Amino acid sequence: MNETKSNYCAHCGDFHDPVSDYASRVKVGEKVPDFEFEAYHEDKMKTMSLSGIRGKGRWTVLVFYPADFSFVCPTELEELAKLYPKFQELNAEIVSVSSDSVYVHKAWHDASEGIRQVQFPMAADPSGKIAHAFGVLIEGGEPEFMVDEGFPLRGTFIIDPSGTLRAMEVNDNSIGRKGTETLRKLQAAQYVEAHKGQVCPASWEPGEDTLEPGLGLVGKL
Repeated sequence: MNETKSNYCAHCGDFHDPVSDYASRVKVGEKVPDFEFEAYHEDKMKTMSLSGIRGKGRWTVLVFYPADFSFVCPTELEELAKLYPKFQELNAEIVSVSSDSVYVHKAWHDASEGIRQVQFPMAADPSGKIAHAFGVLIEGGEPEFMVDEGFPLRGTFIIDPSGTLRAMEVNDNSIGRKGTETLRKLQAAQYVEAHKGQVCPASWEPGEDTLEPGLGLVGKL
């Protein structure tokens, strides 16, 4: 008789399957859950929500990372900080998310020259509830895999103004992401949203040709 072993998660106060919990709960093409959270933004502690961001007609780019005062994370956030004006031009808000508190975010922002460049909201998820809902919280498993327990994986989620997930990427924490690729995915998602029936081929960049799927293309690509 096979039994499903569940572990108690002190971060979100629930029991979870150590295997299936590594699969994302959100799915591309479906609505994402709404969350209210504390964030460090514009030198202040703010209460924000995903629906509040979308309520202004904006796209949302959620960027999960393991922890402040770490190694790969500041390189990713600094790169996004430099690209932030381009995301804003596309009416998109970046929200970085880790398990740190807003006070740790502030301390990191004050201490790091690179993180001082960050102008987008830095969300606090100490309970792990947001990371858990998006399927990136590391929780449970065999002892040798529990060194990062309670931290999120490197997950990026692009959400349209209706709250629908349009793209997602989840990496092992040893693999950094490329900010320009996140920007390109946002541009592609916005293009196909505005041009129904069109699709973007591999490595598509704004201004390049798109495709219109149909029988006429079968065998010609």
